[in-house]
Amino acid sequence: MSKIDTTRPFLPVRIAVMTVSDSRTLETDTSGQALVSRIEAAGHVLADRTIVRDDVQQITEQLRNWINDPLVDVVITNGGTGVTGRDVTPEAFEDVLEKRIEGFGELFRMLSYRKIGTSTIQSRALAGVANGTYLFALPGSTGAVKDGWDDILVFQLDSRHRPCNFVELMPRLREHLSEGDHHG
Repeated sequence: MSKIDTTRPFLPVRIAVMTVSDSRTLETDTSGQALVSRIEAAGHVLADRTIVRDDVQQITEQLRNWINDPLVDVVITNGGTGVTGRDVTPEAFEDVLEKRIEGFGELFRMLSYRKIGTSTIQSRALAGVANGTYLFALPGSTGAVKDGWDDILVFQLDSRHRPCNFVELMPRLREHLSEGDHHG
């Protein structure tokens, strides 16, 4: 069973938050604010926060900026994961991801199913890694953001979580990018 090992140190990570929306502002972005509040309450650092329109090029550009910023360890987006024409966050992720974390979307939908039933099938929540940075795409509803953080990310982004967590893998995420790769 998973648990927090209090004998290990907590290592805060630097998290950037992107809300994908054509209509929200910082004042009306309840989902983004719920995420920011949870990030800070957990002891992590808010590295940056922005709102980007539902546009693949704008989302991709912001993702690349953060992926290339050594002061950002994790990017969490909210919004744009549905199936309508303006929902393009997964397409933007596909433009930048090096590796997908398939289990994230699967686990999110399983947990969400318990709360909203088959409606969870409309979510294309996903995650992956690019240039040593974790990327997580959550739906835009405040409930979905809370579920994604409270039920998955708060644990996987805690260095004390056992049996394993994403933080302990961070030093090794860029191994394939190093010069002089050794092949056995």
